[in-house]
Amino acid sequence: MNPPSSAPAAIGHYENFPVASLLCPPRLRPPIAAIYHFARTADDIADEGDAPPAGRLADLAAYRAELAAVAAGGTPGARWAAVFGPLQAQLRAHHLPVLLLDSLLSAFVQDVEKTRDGATYADRAELLDYCRRSANPVGRLLLHLYGVGDEEALAQSDAICTALQLINFWQDLSVDIPRGRHYLTDADCTAHGVDRATLQALRPTPATTALLAGNARWARALMQSGAALVHRLPGRAGWELRLVVQGGLAILDKIDALHGANLCQRPRLGPLDWPRMLARALAM
Repeated sequence: MNPPSSAPAAIGHYENFPVASLLCPPRLRPPIAAIYHFARTADDIADEGDAPPAGRLADLAAYRAELAAVAAGGTPGARWAAVFGPLQAQLRAHHLPVLLLDSLLSAFVQDVEKTRDGATYADRAELLDYCRRSANPVGRLLLHLYGVGDEEALAQSDAICTALQLINFWQDLSVDIPRGRHYLTDADCTAHGVDRATLQALRPTPATTALLAGNARWARALMQSGAALVHRLPGRAGWELRLVVQGGLAILDKIDALHGANLCQRPRLGPLDWPRMLARALAM
């Protein structure tokens, strides 16, 4: 559920955070860290270790109940005190929208359920609804902290965050498909004459290559539609967002260069890509 892991990183290894590095103003590091640890812990519950789906869903339900309790002023429980103690303080200090945090949890639950059932997404509208909850809340939380809340900025943030989520999907096909995670939609597969067995084989064909190219174009268009947001964020945050946007676009360049082989090979950024990304960020 993370954007490209080779894009400019957030704190730690939960990369759903467009802005969370040393470029972040010191006054905002505590709330961003609290949000990060909240999301990172939930992601670990949903995705790490060998717990069965029923156990993961039970823990996510308990975690979600704990969020509601601390948001209502209750004392954090012992199990996740290290997460919900700092988060409660930042909820109070910055009036963080709890619904956005809860939306992230609903996406984690959906991921567990979809993987358990080997389920697919019917069409792009359904996949976008997942991204609305799995990725977009992060950008909206950060905009809230920066005091940016107009509809245009929110829409641009959503476009960037959704694009990052999609780019991660197309970057990780060789990992996700064997694990029973299917983000290429039924409608797109049908339109290109690709069945699930063909994808499961992880061997590119002309049809799968066209399918993946179309999805990469979709992600690129979304990223470009939101890119103007970099001029709306104050100071260092705007500069880091430039690098995030360019990191996502650079991964898409890698995907395009593979001509469909991202079905069996995970594209990554290397040291030589960073000067190009920086130059493109400066030119935005």
